[in-house]
Amino acid sequence: MPYEIPAPMLAKSVPDIPDPARTPGGLSFEPKWDGFRGLVSWDGRNVEIGSRGAKPLTRYFPELVEAFGRLLPEPCLIDGEVVVPAGKPGDQRLDWESLSQRIHPAASRVNMLAEQTPAMFIAFDLLARGDRDLMDEPFAVRRAELVDLLGDVPHPVHVTRTTEDPAVARRWLAEFEGAGLDGVVAKPLAQPYAPNKRAMFKIKHARTADVVALGYRIHKSGQGVGSLLVGLYGDDGTLLPVGGVAAWSDKRRLELIDELAPLVERDEDGEIVRSEGEKSRFQSQRADSSFVKLRPERVLEVRYDQLEGWRFRHTVQFERWRPDRDPRSCTYEQLETVSAYDLADVLD
Repeated sequence: MPYEIPAPMLAKSVPDIPDPARTPGGLSFEPKWDGFRGLVSWDGRNVEIGSRGAKPLTRYFPELVEAFGRLLPEPCLIDGEVVVPAGKPGDQRLDWESLSQRIHPAASRVNMLAEQTPAMFIAFDLLARGDRDLMDEPFAVRRAELVDLLGDVPHPVHVTRTTEDPAVARRWLAEFEGAGLDGVVAKPLAQPYAPNKRAMFKIKHARTADVVALGYRIHKSGQGVGSLLVGLYGDDGTLLPVGGVAAWSDKRRLELIDELAPLVERDEDGEIVRSEGEKSRFQSQRADSSFVKLRPERVLEVRYDQLEGWRFRHTVQFERWRPDRDPRSCTYEQLETVSAYDLADVLD
């Protein structure tokens, strides 16, 4: 009988590794994998991979579907993360760009990428095993069942490592970023599985950078600034787009239109200059990705977690305007770099 895939349990951000003594039953810490959340249902015949959102992932990862059917020892419902590794053995890290390319409408391209950039699955929770529903069990029990079920299953299925020692978790937070991971997750050991509830804690890397305002997109409501595009100067003096700032209040979106009006570029006829921006792979090709161009004269400080190539991995958060900064001083040199760390050492 197929399992019903629930909404995943979520995590709320906290600034530092929490003290296990302040949580009844204690905490279990594990690496925060930076990929696609996936809930895998295997009923003995069919595999389904549910996502955090409404889009099922099954068709995009045929190599995982095959592996689950071949390797999973019994029907089960697993919570975990789909990731793509890159690099040679001894120098591997997670590759978000390759992972994001897997979401493609053409089956031929999906199959090609499954061979060229095969994914792996990091299991971190077990919600059902055989005919037993484990969601009401405490995490300590679910974790023990997960290790018993999958501890000997080979690549590309892995069980994430855990620790109950906050000092080890703090070391992981510092070291594992070099392998492309996103931080650390803390799970209450006595907590049952809570779909769509922020019952866990996540500790992510946070840094600040001064960036140049390049333009803005209108909010989907049609009023105010939806997101502000920002950039940094490269070694050759080229101003490169590196990401966007969003999450403005309704009031603030309208205020920004007026604040940024003096910087809006206009053509010879006085018309606002618009440029075509990049589309997300999750965005419809018909969606409007144009933005209003701004003269690169205004600097803002933003909070970010990490880089992916030459861009910020996630949407960044506005910290403050920096009228004291020269836009030309906003270069990549200000960004903190991290030491490389082999992905295989995280999996061990």
